[in-house]
Amino acid sequence: MQAGFVYLDEAVPHLKWDAKYATADNFTGRPVDGYRANRVVGTVQLAHALRDVASRAKDDGLGLFVWDAYRPQRAVKRFVDWVSEPDGMSTKAAHYPNVDRARMIELGYIAARSGHSRGSTVDLTLYRLDTGLLLEMGGDFDLMDARSCHGAKGIAHEAEQNRAYLKNLMGSCGFSAYENEWWHYRLENEPYPDTYFDFPIE
Repeated sequence: MQAGFVYLDEAVPHLKWDAKYATADNFTGRPVDGYRANRVVGTVQLAHALRDVASRAKDDGLGLFVWDAYRPQRAVKRFVDWVSEPDGMSTKAAHYPNVDRARMIELGYIAARSGHSRGSTVDLTLYRLDTGLLLEMGGDFDLMDARSCHGAKGIAHEAEQNRAYLKNLMGSCGFSAYENEWWHYRLENEPYPDTYFDFPIE
């Protein structure tokens, strides 16, 4: 493990996870370069902040469910390469039903550099501690669509409330939201603001 980083599933109480990019269940349709194990990793500072989030969520009977945090730079490069490959369409319905794959970089869905590679950005949601069920958020992780934006039109009231709860919760613990993805949060006081790491997750 890179110095200054930890496994979030070991560091944060009641945290559940499914590292989608370590599996074929993601928008590329196959495991992504750099993800050699289904684990979630982040900086020590990210883990400390998420422990605070988890503690506050527990008071409302909720826990954290994480899909991604630290992302190796080689994985980001894989995403960029994927955009220009022939579209097999197998993941389009689930992940980009209304977007032309070739325009994903232009539209800002994929970038050559990601805050995830600095180790203090996280993709997450909430689950109920009593049932283990994820809260309804009006759209799945990595849905590249206007429905994923904060304040999106046409999502159910329950999902609106849950998104707002998560945003307020994360904000109270030092995180900034990314307006185009309800699941994406960056630690404002991140420890490596100019470093893009590329060690694999093992």
